[in-house]
Amino acid sequence: MKKFISGKMINLADPRIGSKIIFKTDDFFAPAHRILNTDAPVFKEGLFDKHGKWMDGWETRRKRSKGYDYLILKLGKPGKIYNIDIDTTHFNGNQPTHASIEGCFSKTKPNKKTKWISLLNKKKLGPNKNHTFPSKNRSIYNHVRLNIFPDGGIARIRLYGKIDMGKINLNKKNINLTSVLNGASIVGCNNEHFGRAENIIAPGKGKNMGDGWETRRSRGKNFDWLIIKFGKPGLIKKLEIDTHHFKGNYPDTCSIQTTNISKDISANSIVKSSAKWKVILNKAKLSANKKHIFKKLLLKRNKENFLRINIYPDGGISRIRAFGNFVK
Repeated sequence: MKKFISGKMINLADPRIGSKIIFKTDDFFAPAHRILNTDAPVFKEGLFDKHGKWMDGWETRRKRSKGYDYLILKLGKPGKIYNIDIDTTHFNGNQPTHASIEGCFSKTKPNKKTKWISLLNKKKLGPNKNHTFPSKNRSIYNHVRLNIFPDGGIARIRLYGKIDMGKINLNKKNINLTSVLNGASIVGCNNEHFGRAENIIAPGKGKNMGDGWETRRSRGKNFDWLIIKFGKPGLIKKLEIDTHHFKGNYPDTCSIQTTNISKDISANSIVKSSAKWKVILNKAKLSANKKHIFKKLLLKRNKENFLRINIYPDGGISRIRAFGNFVK
């Protein structure tokens, strides 16, 4: 079995699903909204703006009084948070000394009377690195508060978890079963050298080539694959394979397999069984920078909750969409 990248949860702080900053105590040096960018943080040597050094993240001024800085993030979709990633990449000497995370579920904008629940106790932060922590509470939240002590800069905040399916309209017709907005998630893939796997289930059209799933050049007889789990089982009626922005690096062909697994098994077990799943789309020719629509699928009206896309021999895909209906 080829080594694979497994079990990526949804980043609930992703602005592509509607997450946004609704309050910050200060963002003098770098605006708070940059902390949600999906791209990797960058450093621009010698670039300054009117406030000082340009930084790719959220950075507050040096505090000269008691207290600490914080921001409030409204999640685009309510969900449970399992893992927290506080990234101080390129902040070296200007990162906070510590940070903590709190959450709440509120139908209105949080205020001074809001009761926040601790998800991450005060933790020490180092310069220029990813800090990953498990969440201590896995209730459903729609607002998150990031506290930094006493001030400084953070490049990115990522909150990995699962969307609350109870808030999704399961009776909607012609729904995209592979959309993160409808609870889909990545189970595993064999390679994501140039573009992250989770991009392929993001909503909307990819903004550029980096906003898609792209593998390295295989240089052999291999092929690449990716597995998606639906939020709920569904009936697939139409497939869309979107290669927008991929012009000299799109896959030559692709095929699609599906299955329904009702029991809770590991990602490793799912991957091992996936080679034998039923094929619903035989190898189909792909073209550059195009939305490919497939309606004639090799399936009966069976419910599915997993989909595997195989690309030959390698390359990049912007989005995959499996339209259909959720079923009980």
